[in-house]
Amino acid sequence: MSSTLTLPTKPLSLGGKARGFYSAYVVVDFTVCLQKGKALGYLTKEEVAGTAHLSSRKAAAVLGVGKSTVNNYRKLYATPEIDLPNAKILTLDIESKPHKVYTWDLWQPTIGMNQIIEDGGMICFAAKWLGKPEVEFYSDFEHGHRVMVQKAHEMLSEADLVVTYNGDRYDIKRLNNEFLRQKMGPPKPYQSIDIYKQNKKNFDFPSKKLDYLAQLTGSGGKVKHQGFDLWVSCMEGDPEAWALMEEYNKGDVIITEKTYISLLPWLSNVPHIGMFTGDGDACPYCGSVDLTYSGTTSLKIQSYDLWHCENCEGYSRGNKPLGTVLKTRIA
Repeated sequence: MSSTLTLPTKPLSLGGKARGFYSAYVVVDFTVCLQKGKALGYLTKEEVAGTAHLSSRKAAAVLGVGKSTVNNYRKLYATPEIDLPNAKILTLDIESKPHKVYTWDLWQPTIGMNQIIEDGGMICFAAKWLGKPEVEFYSDFEHGHRVMVQKAHEMLSEADLVVTYNGDRYDIKRLNNEFLRQKMGPPKPYQSIDIYKQNKKNFDFPSKKLDYLAQLTGSGGKVKHQGFDLWVSCMEGDPEAWALMEEYNKGDVIITEKTYISLLPWLSNVPHIGMFTGDGDACPYCGSVDLTYSGTTSLKIQSYDLWHCENCEGYSRGNKPLGTVLKTRIA
């Protein structure tokens, strides 16, 4: 059967589940188009990445294509399918205002506690649950400080995993500052996945910024803004500035989640997803049960079965040692 199709010169609306219009008289080779990710304009990389948190069936319904099409393009764009209804995975990002201080100098000033006019602190945060399309946003401007902090506390208490970019050093500690100031106890325990740490451990790109990694993985880019003046305008109560701040904050959450999904097979020293899905035989990264036996892998004193995930491309090992346990080791 031929893999080519001649399209007429008049605009043609492709029926059924196909999408797009063609007005040029051209012979289209489906094989070449699929390899380039352009098969009749079916799905762009952004569309596939934007529905990566859904099952292929749900993504097909959203995008108006067949389930097999979604699966084919996920393989083409290397976007794993994530559908973890029993796992509460929260991606979060906060924005803070600067301290107000008295200072004698603009270059490397030494500032004492008695020079602080007003502490800086969180002014807003955005958060998104994996598997849900909505990105929630809470701010001093719209909700008031106490309500905003309380909502952050509630969401963290509900989460099994919290995904951030540089959150272990910044976002999580800044949130803890706010909880203590509001006389709250800590939220319920949760596990943290800091994508910045994974980036730093596994790669050596020219930049460690989220924007660089997100663009490199096809996860999008940060929302552009005017810089520090945006924060000043927000502190002055400018509604337009706050609208941009919301867009910027939500945008960071979206690309952080997408980057997390792109880096799933590279993650190390993170919780096994099976703890939350109830399936101990699943891929520890994405929860898929589509695993292929890939031989064995050896650690320092023992070997284990090795498994490859056909969904996220990650490798995992069995937890039962193979062979005789060694009774000696290198001194």
